[in-house]
Amino acid sequence: QVHVVESGGGFVQAGGSLRLSCIASGLTVTNYAMGWFRQAPGKEREFVAAISWSGRTYYKDSVKGQATISRDNAENAVYLQMNSLKPADTAVYYCAVDLTGTGWENERGYSYWGQGTQVTVSS
Repeated sequence: QVHVVESGGGFVQAGGSLRLSCIASGLTVTNYAMGWFRQAPGKEREFVAAISWSGRTYYKDSVKGQATISRDNAENAVYLQMNSLKPADTAVYYCAVDLTGTGWENERGYSYWGQGTQVTVSS
């Protein structure tokens, strides 16, 4: 059974940084694409970043230079480093597993999702 658990969210002042973690059990993250999405209050969930099984990365245009997605094979984990945070980055951040490697920014391509971790950025 696959479980995905996010952590690392919290309260941070504008300009600060956070590193979000995603631990997957029941599968090996190096065999699949993994993605990060976020949902702000009153808005639809949106794509943030993804990493393929080969390590190729892909970002939402508005977070390029601000976000870095990475993977730790030994920990079977995926991370999202977010710098220069703004109040507009406030959202619940979700990690997801793409079994086919075709999802990228399309959340319908992801099969397993975590419960999310809240990020709140104060001005």
